[in-house]
Amino acid sequence: MVSTHPVEVQPSGNQYLSQRRSVTTSPNQELLPLSAKVNHHDSLEIGGCDVTTLVQQFGSPLYILDEQTLRTACQQYRDTFKQYYKGESQVLYASKAWNCLAVCAIVASEGLGIDVVSGGELYTALEAGVSPEKIYLHGNNKSRDELILAIESGCTIVVDNWYELHTLVEVADRKIGSDSLPTTPPPHHPIRIMLRLTPGIECHTHEYIRTGHLDSKFGFDPNDLEEVFAFVSKQPDLNCVGLHAHIGSQIFERQPHRDLAAVMVQWLRDAAKYNLELTELNVGGGLGIKYIESDDPPSIAEWSKAICEVVQEACAAENLPLPKLLCEPGRSLIATACVTAYTIGSAKTIPDIRTYVTIDGGMSDNPRPITYQSVYRAVVANKMSASLTETVTLAGKHCESGDILIKNAQLPKTEPGDILVVMGTGAYNYSMASNYNRLPRPAAVLVANGEANLILQRESYQDIIRQDCLPERLK
Repeated sequence: MVSTHPVEVQPSGNQYLSQRRSVTTSPNQELLPLSAKVNHHDSLEIGGCDVTTLVQQFGSPLYILDEQTLRTACQQYRDTFKQYYKGESQVLYASKAWNCLAVCAIVASEGLGIDVVSGGELYTALEAGVSPEKIYLHGNNKSRDELILAIESGCTIVVDNWYELHTLVEVADRKIGSDSLPTTPPPHHPIRIMLRLTPGIECHTHEYIRTGHLDSKFGFDPNDLEEVFAFVSKQPDLNCVGLHAHIGSQIFERQPHRDLAAVMVQWLRDAAKYNLELTELNVGGGLGIKYIESDDPPSIAEWSKAICEVVQEACAAENLPLPKLLCEPGRSLIATACVTAYTIGSAKTIPDIRTYVTIDGGMSDNPRPITYQSVYRAVVANKMSASLTETVTLAGKHCESGDILIKNAQLPKTEPGDILVVMGTGAYNYSMASNYNRLPRPAAVLVANGEANLILQRESYQDIIRQDCLPERLK
């Protein structure tokens, strides 16, 4: 049973505001965005904007993205790779975490490239002005049209399997094509590819987000390595520039990443036997973030340093030149930069069991708790100094018993109309949002220097039915 009685020690929402923030603070080790503070109204302020005022202006639920935190994370990845790696490096943003025009434009302005996993994400990155030379297309079942779009745009295709490899050869030979692109690609322009391999490395994370172990839908089996290298080496229309592997997401351990880098350098050595001059090595991403107080992920600098050192050591041991080193963080770049603001509504107390407090969103704007059993922390934005006197279950408004955002949340006494802020929602919240129960997806604002700019409009009911078709006989 969950007690709802006050506890002796009654901290406030201010406990989540770190006292050690500086230019060297690693965003992934914080619970709130770097610009967060409590103003003289006892309200949470992010990017110089009062969260309660933002809700009054833009409505709720509302994604609030702090530009300072996002840019700081980008700069730390970019600069630490330059500091610790003696060769060329390129940080890519794994945009499946949150792909939209504004986010793509910000990370590109900091010198990062973009990792995309669909034609839609690729199109968005291109429309945001990202250079195709810094875009890498992933995916285990890319369509022909997605492949052709990638070829025409000039980005790099990370080949995942034999089917895709043969499809690319057929596209290059013009055995298949597209109505809109009938002569793709030009014969003098080999298709730039990388090969994704499954490294067989286990790490402690959720089963659904482990992608490095052998039993994975992603990547070529390492037992096929020599056959793949032999095939690619005989394809004049394919320009294989490097190798890619990824071991999973929300990882705190350092050793799996070190093991991955060492294995990949051995693969580079094996490729040379087939006269493949591979010059790029993409070690993926996966660095975790702090979702709750007990989470203790490595900093961005610590993770980057470990990766750079082991690649350099492995290359020296194999007497290989340093490849261009790529990584593709997603969650650790964007998650902490965003919070979601909700308006509190009804409450229900079941004596000696629990108290439910309901918000005006839930699983349609954050499906991670019901999908991955993910945990979050929350504060009441308009009562930041109030003592945490209640233990409640924060429930969403959807017609689903499992629509629970946070169990056993420590909050001050709440009332309808209070503004609840859930932290760390920048990764896989908007990108996985749905219209379940036909709820419109929320708006998102970018905040900086006291200014808020809309980057995603709130959907309307008209948006929801826009793609519906009603046959004449039913009218």
